Amino acid sequence: MDALTENIPGTVRLIDVQEVINLVPQPSVRPSLVPGRFACPIASPSPQLTPSKHDPDDPLKWTKKRKTLAMACILAYTIAVGISSAAIYSVFENISAHTGLNLSTLNQGTGYMFLSFGWGCLFWQPLALQYGKRPVYLLSTIGTMAAMIWAPYTYSQPTWIASKVLQGFFGAPIESLCAISVTDLYFVHERGFYTTLYALVLSGSSTGAPIVGGFIADGQGWQWVLYWCAILCAVVFVLLALLMEETNYSRSRMDPVREINSPLGSPMGDGKSEGPDSPWTPVSASDSTAAFGHAGSLPRTKKTWFDKCRLWQEADLPKPNQLGSMVKRPFVYTTFPVIAFCGFSYGASLTWYNLLNATSSLVLTKIYKFRTRTVGVSYLAVLLGVLIAAVYTGLYGNRLMIKLARKNGGVLESEHRLWLLLPQIFILPAGFVLWGVGASYRIHWFAMILAMFLITGGSAIAVQESINYCISSYSGHEAVVAVILIRNTMFFAVSYGLTPWVTHLGLRNAFISAAVVAMCQGSSFLPIIRYGKRLRRRTAPRLLNMSERD
Repeated sequence: MDALTENIPGTVRLIDVQEVINLVPQPSVRPSLVPGRFACPIASPSPQLTPSKHDPDDPLKWTKKRKTLAMACILAYTIAVGISSAAIYSVFENISAHTGLNLSTLNQGTGYMFLSFGWGCLFWQPLALQYGKRPVYLLSTIGTMAAMIWAPYTYSQPTWIASKVLQGFFGAPIESLCAISVTDLYFVHERGFYTTLYALVLSGSSTGAPIVGGFIADGQGWQWVLYWCAILCAVVFVLLALLMEETNYSRSRMDPVREINSPLGSPMGDGKSEGPDSPWTPVSASDSTAAFGHAGSLPRTKKTWFDKCRLWQEADLPKPNQLGSMVKRPFVYTTFPVIAFCGFSYGASLTWYNLLNATSSLVLTKIYKFRTRTVGVSYLAVLLGVLIAAVYTGLYGNRLMIKLARKNGGVLESEHRLWLLLPQIFILPAGFVLWGVGASYRIHWFAMILAMFLITGGSAIAVQESINYCISSYSGHEAVVAVILIRNTMFFAVSYGLTPWVTHLGLRNAFISAAVVAMCQGSSFLPIIRYGKRLRRRTAPRLLNMSERD
């Protein structure tokens, strides 16, 4: 059956980006199928929205300067919350020495923080879509700042864990809301670059933070690592309060058409809209504002600066209350086998990375006698691993998908992306053996830096492809939230056992066993490649029912 009519989520035909992507044909024109170009997933039918031609405050119609400022605010928020979540990784030994908290407690706090990061999305995302994203970003930033100020005064296990829970709860919008804001600002064919930019800033801030944290701890003490995070959050809060605009916007509905969406990171289009004489009409596929309102009630005059700085926008207040349904939908997605696999793969990858973080200060400080700042500098290998993984999954990944789709008669299956996971089957075990066995026998310190690079690179590949596979299969934002819920819950459960695992088995045996488990877990995508399409086909009716109810 043809991919365009079978309606399996994640199964698409390659089509001409320049003619079809994000465009709805007029009755006199038929779209041409051109195998061999970039792939555009065609999701299940959903109502689409037309950008207003007359309202200058429609985010899709903003000037390039206005959009760039909004994107800069999103990235500034990502940097502030991302750095705050990871800056202490290189100073765990310092915190333990001064507070009396053992490494197990510190790692448990990290687990609780990530649990709150995931489950907090169920609170913040519906709130942002219902009442506005701007107030959520502001509350998130000021809440993270407060948690950073409190953390240096936590000298007991309950207070430390409580501070981490609050930090995760207030920082939860970083997990999914930023990506939704990108869809508010840009058409589908423009989003690939900006989504990749957001992902790189998110990864770079969390992996680069320990580098800076090590130098701060050496010069001013470990408490100032947290204080500087609070200062950064305060500065970003002021910037957001003065410069960030609300991107929620209510548009008029069109008749249902098939949504044309692009895979995460696909470099499609040049960001230019078609002219007025073109037979194609641009269409927004943003899900964040799709469910509400009518264009007739919107203002037609440009907002003043004072209007933009309001905490709430008047257009967001009279919306029908759909908070309940927005909270329920992620739980429905967790029952989809593909989503469960993505969450499991994502959670396992995060666990491997945290196993490195949990032992880096121990290995590099106690065994190799690194100073705190040197431990921080060693995270340059982590940052390099993330960057190379992004290039591999982004540039090479798109080419591989096109090649595999050509071999498949011009039809792209979302499982084609999973072949990119093949290297991590070998990279992760090699990194774990080098890290654990190498540290046990005290081989040259450069081997430890190489191990950090391998572990992070392998984990980053799995992280990016897990989320890409999810988005390629199911385009709804709630699908990503479901993956985050599974990921963070799994990470929280495993975090309790990380330190005892290393303590009871020793570095060598613990990381040899980790290498074996990582190889088995990393191979789990092979059955999904074989049976993934069958699993997606079975969920298509449920996905259509959800779309019709909304």
